[in-house]
This record gives sequence, structure tokens and C-alpha cells, in this order.
Amino acid sequence: MVPDGVNQIHLMHRGRWLVRRTDLSDAECAIAQALEVVGDWWTLLVVRDIARGVHRFDALQRELGVSTKVLTERLKLLVSHGVLTKDPYSEHPPRYEYRLTAAGRGLLPVLVALQDWGSTWVLGDGTTSATTRPSSPEARRVHRLVGTPIPRLALPAADGTRVDPVSDTPFTVLYCYPGTAISGVSTNPPGWDQIPGATGCTLESCTYRDQLDEFTARGATVFGVSTQRGDEQAAFARAENIPFPLLSDAELALVTALRLPTFRVGSIDRLKRVTLIVDRDRIVRACLYPIQDVTGSVEDALALLDSLTQQVPQTASG
Repeated sequence: MVPDGVNQIHLMHRGRWLVRRTDLSDAECAIAQALEVVGDWWTLLVVRDIARGVHRFDALQRELGVSTKVLTERLKLLVSHGVLTKDPYSEHPPRYEYRLTAAGRGLLPVLVALQDWGSTWVLGDGTTSATTRPSSPEARRVHRLVGTPIPRLALPAADGTRVDPVSDTPFTVLYCYPGTAISGVSTNPPGWDQIPGATGCTLESCTYRDQLDEFTARGATVFGVSTQRGDEQAAFARAENIPFPLLSDAELALVTALRLPTFRVGSIDRLKRVTLIVDRDRIVRACLYPIQDVTGSVEDALALLDSLTQQVPQTASG
């Protein structure tokens, strides 16, 4: 049965009327109206890849493996609904780049929710976890980040400024963590200690703090990243004397750009514990995931930097 206010579009075939599709544009349900724009799976994948920094038609087509006709239709739909902008970068021949609008960025939590649901219920056993098995599909996906670029972003820092998560030093160490609690500012949700991989964020940050000189000596800048608010991160940084920037990905820009693994608890999408080492050309050179030993992962990051420095000594001496 078709809901009230929903129109069906019909197609005549051999003298019979066949239902071709349902037009939900007049439905009062906001979910139905949203599906009229992004209900097709190719459409969401286009949004996913543009969020990853793929902006041009040819590059999108290569990434998606989709036909020219299908991609043209989906881009036209998203532009017409204000999800994307279409900006020229070449006049002869005419060529365009597609970028997310505010409405498009509003879809990022939808993508993260779909990824989390798929990881938990389709590829997983339904258990909430801040980590995974080393042999899991999620772990393989994260390790495929090695060799891929990080698009230019500007994430809020604890001091209120916006910071690119990739420094101009030879290397950047991005350690992503679920969240910290500070009395009077933020608390961990009920059952936090029972979530595998969730605890240890304070210890991890303090270990990076205590060994920061060793990272600096190797030409590396350290950034901590979580999806907590900037004021929560600022309170934590003050309480624990964290000398390097803590970046807030509450807007999920980095999460969606790299398809980083998340879990949802306390009504917040939280990053699972991942460490990435990125060079000054914005290429991910190494990845630690899953992380089962919080302090050991800091030593592992230093060892990876040593290995990378030996491989490309001219870059590390930068």
C-alpha cells in the first residue's frame, strides 16, 4: 500500500500499466523526502568520495567504476538539490569540480552511521567495540590507507583556531582516540569501561606528551584527534599539560575523508584508536590498527618513524 501523499509514476508496457517508481517528493515524512534526494546507493557513494577529496568527474568515475550516464545523472541531481556545488576549473574544454555544500556536509553523519552500522551488524556480531580483530575487514580497510593522500582540511583545535591535520614538518603523527573525561566538563558514558578498546586515552596522550621530544627529533609533529568538542579537549589539555594540539573532528570531516573506523556511544560517533604517520606530501606512510597496547603503540610509532627516516633520509632531514 502506498502512503497518503505519495505519488506513483507508471509506465505503459505492452498495453499494461506497470509501476516504475514511487515519487516521494510530496510525502510529509522527512525520511521519505530525504530518500528522494539520496535514496539511490550510487548517490551516497558519490557524496562519500567527494568527502574523501575526489572532486573531478574523471576521478570520481575511476573511483566508483560507474558509467558516464549514471554519474552525470547523480551529480546533476545533487547539484539541483543544493548538496553539491559545480565549480568550473577549465573553460576550454569546460570542466568542473564538485564540492560539498553545507547541506552536503550535513550528510557526513549519515555516512558515518551507515559505516558504523555495516561494521557492527553486517561485518560484525552486533557488539559495540572501540577496536577490532587484526584480520577483520575493517582492519584491512584501514591499512589500505597507506599510500593514499589526506585532503586539505581545517579542524578546530583546543585553542579555538583551525588547524590542518597534516603539518609541514617531514612527518605528522595523527593518533586518533575515543575520548577523555574531565571532572566538571565531560564524563564517560555508562558502561565505558566495558567497551573493548575504549579506555586508555589519557594514558596514551600523556605518553605522547612525555616522549614528544623523541618525535620532534625525528622530524615529526604530533596531533591528537577525537570527535569531542573543543572545550572538552581544551580542559583535558590544561589538566594534563598536553603541549601539542588536540584537534576536534566533531564535524566528522577527517572521519569521512579517510573512512576512519568509529563506534557510537553516548549519542556521539567516536573514533576508534588508530595511529597514522603522514609525510609532508600528505601521503599516509604507515598505520597502526588495531591498537591493543596503548603505551606500546607510542613506541611502535617511533620505530615506524625510524624506519621511514632510513628509507627516505633526504625527506626526514627536510
